[in-house]
Amino acid sequence: MPLKVLLIDDSAAMRQVLARTLKQAGLDVGQVLEACDGRDALTVLGRAAVDLVLCDWNMPTMNGLDFVVAARAKGHRVPIVMVTTEAGEERIQQAKTAGANAFVTKPFTAEKLAEALYPLLALA
Repeated sequence: MPLKVLLIDDSAAMRQVLARTLKQAGLDVGQVLEACDGRDALTVLGRAAVDLVLCDWNMPTMNGLDFVVAARAKGHRVPIVMVTTEAGEERIQQAKTAGANAFVTKPFTAEKLAEALYPLLALA
């Protein structure tokens, strides 16, 4: 069954790279929804059920960490994967404590993305 994926990044180019890389990773992506920051993403999640969220950390208006906290507080149980340059152990722990399911650092490959996503989507 094709996945409905929400990509959250303030860079439209990075959202395109993520969409392309998901397909290269072998995922059956049906619909891609996009948001430019966490606040926009909460609006999208309020309107549409999604199977997976990939979220950047550093964004204006509402950053990725604040988005994860807010999404979990609103009861969204969708797998959330942080895809970011924030690679420090403290940041990874912050994201996981907030409710992120996985963490992928930029730059990434299709294989690295698949390694993080397949277990979350029970595709392994």
